[in-house]
Amino acid sequence: MIQDVLIRDEKSTDFEVISEVTIAAFETMEISNHTEQFIIDVLRSAKALTVSLVAEADSIVVGHIAFSPVTMSDGTKDWYVLGPVSVHPDFQRKGIGKALIQEGLSRLKNLKAKGCCLVGHPQYYRQFGFKNVKGLVHEGVPPEVFFALSFDGDIPQGNVLFHEGFKANC
Repeated sequence: MIQDVLIRDEKSTDFEVISEVTIAAFETMEISNHTEQFIIDVLRSAKALTVSLVAEADSIVVGHIAFSPVTMSDGTKDWYVLGPVSVHPDFQRKGIGKALIQEGLSRLKNLKAKGCCLVGHPQYYRQFGFKNVKGLVHEGVPPEVFFALSFDGDIPQGNVLFHEGFKANC
């Protein structure tokens, strides 16, 4: 764990380095379509980034996390998707991603969010309380990598639709 990591809101001066960190973080991931930086840009342009945080180590941005609203087919409101989250490869496995996730979830709760969902690695996200939820799906995503975390105990049912920005590819 790096001792002096600052988690803060993104600023316009961070946009380029956020893109660079995101590209580097996903570069070798086989499960990635390598469009994460475009997704963030589209979400930002659409004003759909509810929470967008950076991690700074020694005044250098080394990580980023985004949260945006989702639409639930059952009409449930105030749910969000976590992602993308990225940490520059030189700073991975030092607790920065975990710090970004914890701070982001805390900020969502402060905004009176009801819950959060994501697509990700099962071994990693369970430590934050995320679970595979029967009856809640994101079309085209295998259920074993789709997770939800309710903040109020209620779990929506049906389909989860992410913002159109998640289809961005350039």
